[in-house]
Amino acid sequence: MPAETVFIATPLDEATARRIAAEAPAGVEVIFEPDLLPPPRFAADHGGRPDFRRTPAQEARWRAHLSRATILWDFPPGPAAAGGGLTLAPKVRWVQTTSAGVGQMVHRLGLSDHPVIVTTASGVHAVPLAEFALMAILTHVKRLPMLRAAQAARRWERYCGEDLPGRHLLVVGAGRIGAEVARLGRAFGLRTTCIVNRPAPERAAELHADAVAGPEALAGLLPTADFVVLAMPHTPQTEGMIDAGLIAAMRPGCVLVNIARGAVIDEDAMIAALAAGRIGFAALDVARTEPLPPDSPLWSLPNVLISPHSASTVAAENQRIADIFLDNLGHFLAGAPERMRNVLDKRRFY
Repeated sequence: MPAETVFIATPLDEATARRIAAEAPAGVEVIFEPDLLPPPRFAADHGGRPDFRRTPAQEARWRAHLSRATILWDFPPGPAAAGGGLTLAPKVRWVQTTSAGVGQMVHRLGLSDHPVIVTTASGVHAVPLAEFALMAILTHVKRLPMLRAAQAARRWERYCGEDLPGRHLLVVGAGRIGAEVARLGRAFGLRTTCIVNRPAPERAAELHADAVAGPEALAGLLPTADFVVLAMPHTPQTEGMIDAGLIAAMRPGCVLVNIARGAVIDEDAMIAALAAGRIGFAALDVARTEPLPPDSPLWSLPNVLISPHSASTVAAENQRIADIFLDNLGHFLAGAPERMRNVLDKRRFY
């Protein structure tokens, strides 16, 4: 019998699955059966086609593999009542997820007090999300929509633009993603402030920020910020954190980028501010309800850029998560969970 059995429970490309099997230490069985998983719709798609259904024979194999697994690559999809989470996998002691923001899901699955170790993909998405944030800022400042419209109309008309040096970037939630946003912002000459739970002057260097402040300073800083990037995790403390009052405090004409979660902001107040022009431009990779409903006003507002929760997804994502998984696998097998990377603190999501 293998010492540990790894079951890949969400879609994965074959090259990455082969790599995991090849680099896993002796005695570790890796089960990867693509026909049991929804076909991926794009590179690094961990959800797969929503219309996928297993045959009865496939379902039996799926359940048999879950019943044997001691390690999972990702949580089985679906609510606990439908066999999601660990309902069908009683032997599992560790789950490597493919997302950084899994705390609320773990809580919904009733695993906040479960002894299972959950490690996340934290850090994998920092660069692509930070690039998206800077792309959004440059889209507005360099007037890309106007240029595209002029090109479509074959209209050659000179104009005066703006630049970035000296302007104020406010990053709310400076974990790995927020720190990378700040780093790129400083490279463009932006003056950067990071909002963190434990502010201290010495943290500025590690966060690539000119200044750090606590959440209590947010209301006073928003009127000074040209660009506001939301990058905090979704926790009970951050749900609805950017409320109507804070939205009203934002500098008129500011750029808002949300690469956190839709639940951290009052979406109705944001829509009203966008419609009135108080927020000059918003780039939203997330929404309160996903997929964004067809009747949402956000679709038609001219000063909004919608990304379907895909700004973090790049072709190299699976390989980068595999790097974390294989490193963690060595520590897990050695009985050293304290050395594993990206262990989720499930208590934060009670």
